[in-house]
Amino acid sequence: MKYARTVLPNGLRILTIPMPSLESATVMVMVGAGSRYEKKANSGISHFLEHMAFKGTMKRPTALEISTLIDGMGGEFNAFTGKEVTGYYIKSAAENVSLSLDVLSDMLQNSKLDSAEIEKEKGVILEEINLYEDSPSRKIGDVWENLLYGDTPMGRDIAGSKDVIKSITREDFISYVKSLYSPTNITVVVAGGVSGEKAVEMVNKYFGQMQRFDTIRYTKVKENQNKPTLLIKSKKTEQVHIAVGFRTVPIDHPDQYPLSILAAILGGGMSSRLFHEVREKRGLAYYVRSTAEHCQDVGNITTYAGVDSKRAEEAVKVIIDEYRKISNLKSQISNLELKKAKEFIKGHLVLELEDSRSVSGFYAQQELLEKEIKNPDQIMKKIDNVTAQKVLEVAKKYFKNSGLNMAVIGNFDNGQSLKKLLSL
Repeated sequence: MKYARTVLPNGLRILTIPMPSLESATVMVMVGAGSRYEKKANSGISHFLEHMAFKGTMKRPTALEISTLIDGMGGEFNAFTGKEVTGYYIKSAAENVSLSLDVLSDMLQNSKLDSAEIEKEKGVILEEINLYEDSPSRKIGDVWENLLYGDTPMGRDIAGSKDVIKSITREDFISYVKSLYSPTNITVVVAGGVSGEKAVEMVNKYFGQMQRFDTIRYTKVKENQNKPTLLIKSKKTEQVHIAVGFRTVPIDHPDQYPLSILAAILGGGMSSRLFHEVREKRGLAYYVRSTAEHCQDVGNITTYAGVDSKRAEEAVKVIIDEYRKISNLKSQISNLELKKAKEFIKGHLVLELEDSRSVSGFYAQQELLEKEIKNPDQIMKKIDNVTAQKVLEVAKKYFKNSGLNMAVIGNFDNGQSLKKLLSL
């Protein structure tokens, strides 16, 4: 799989990824805009704007007109908001790419942002916040980020707070769009059964007239942790949800590859160390998984688990013990285990990139957040080049007691019993 990159005179970047075997194609518009660019006073506006984009334009005044048009061509459309990017996409038959670009460019450049629609959508956003609050297995990630980054844009929930959502106005949206939605901060990706040359021509037709401007920058995270930290969100639940892990490195750091293998060894799949020790051997959890996450200036490696409330302490002990074993070099990594972890990562990447929507996101995010774009085969080569020794080195480097963190959602009035466990 290969990509081609074109930059229009207004600074907008176009990535085309021909997938000749497909009769469909995904058009994705990704913006370097997310919750980390917000202030406390407009927290949640990135996500709210994503919702409003589908609520009508000057050309297509209602949400029904937009949805009817896309449904009428058998397409699917959606959007997503993260800490660092916001994406909008339409997946359809390849012959409808021009119409997809027309709709997406219209939504981004001519959204009505009708005040009445804004007021109605506030109710939808508030219910989405309620949904996350009632889904601790999903909410634990927000609590974890709040522990790591505190009351900063990186530590606040992407959906925002209810009070702020209720206060957002049309003028707030207009101001936000004018601060980040410049063509210089946007990449348009066309992946699927469309030739690259034709795709560039169509993107230029619909996005080439956008006017560029200087965009705001995010505030870099300042990390200075010197002791273990614990954050408990008390909630009456049948299951306790925990996140245990460490701060690591940004997305462009070479340690990201051994860290991804380390996460796979610990909690990547049903044969991983933690799945075996926590679930299969002791029956302490329904789910347990480890991930390595990286942003532009920070990163972390984390284990998430949903555990029996009566045995939460035992589950935490087991997880921390596995961290201890590998960081103290008491548990060696066999050639078989290393190979399995590598194949786990590569295999999941291959499966993910069978879909043009995932391919679009894969390339768009690299274009906006990383110094260079890597094709899947280049990433796989970097994974293959990681040695067992290097995995052990990063474990020893980042798994330090002073950097240990734990977030919890569950029935705990005080965390003294859990705090005592935070030691390698």
